[in-house]
Amino acid sequence: MTTIGLIRHGSTLWNKEGRIQGHTDNPLDEEGLEQAAALAERLSAEEWNYIYSSDLLRARQTAEIIAARLGLPVAGWVPEIREMDGGLLEGTTEQELIERWGKDWRTLELGLEKNESGRLRGSRAIEEIAQRHPGEHVLVVSHGAILRSSLSGLVPELDLSVFLKNTSLTRLVYTGKTWTCELYNCVKHIEN
Repeated sequence: MTTIGLIRHGSTLWNKEGRIQGHTDNPLDEEGLEQAAALAERLSAEEWNYIYSSDLLRARQTAEIIAARLGLPVAGWVPEIREMDGGLLEGTTEQELIERWGKDWRTLELGLEKNESGRLRGSRAIEEIAQRHPGEHVLVVSHGAILRSSLSGLVPELDLSVFLKNTSLTRLVYTGKTWTCELYNCVKHIEN
């Protein structure tokens, strides 16, 4: 069995402002750096053999903080697990979307990556990482929307109605044929 720990990156200023990030390459804010350090401390009490990350800055920074604490090199920057493309919505808030395109903006073609595309892209990338490291414990640092889409492909029965929180840990077990979710959206390392 292979264990995969899926991690959403730490917080950014745009997260706090409610702006759609997509492929925009934003850094972690101060809280995001602290969240990543808290998660790294938590993970240091567990067994992890490898760490991979999206190639976007906010995920890379999160992965580097964790890797340094665990004494692991980052095994690879994986463009296939970067956040879903936000198209023309990137950089906007919900209010700005309504002002620009009206209340029915969701019905417009604004260049958003389709959920099916994200599901296929992300689940394939995670499965390839798992197959590369059979029997190992592997961390994968990525982004909220692509992780939810990927999970819908890997564990279709999983209830994904709760959005992934910054630096949440979701733990999957892969048998080589099937995926199960042991832990979803856990942030005990940052809860007071």
